[in-house]
Amino acid sequence: MEIAETMAMLVLIVLGATMGWLASILARTEAPGAILRQIALGLAVSVVAGGLANGGTMIGSLSFLGLGVALVSCLVALVLYHAIIRRKARA
Repeated sequence: MEIAETMAMLVLIVLGATMGWLASILARTEAPGAILRQIALGLAVSVVAGGLANGGTMIGSLSFLGLGVALVSCLVALVLYHAIIRRKARA
């Protein structure tokens, strides 16, 4: 793996983990397991969406499109996660 590929993957990992952590703060999640689930969800969605938007590869580093898609898809996934969790809590 080249340094550009490694850095692109690290950017996606940090982006996803940070978005999951921020989502747990905004949702006022206090259970440690729930916080870790949100971080893991943000990380997984960010890496997959960023890789797909970047043409399925990280060769040549991460494009702005890949970064934007990773960010937006991570936000959407976390919003849906919280909507589902709140719906289950009400039922």
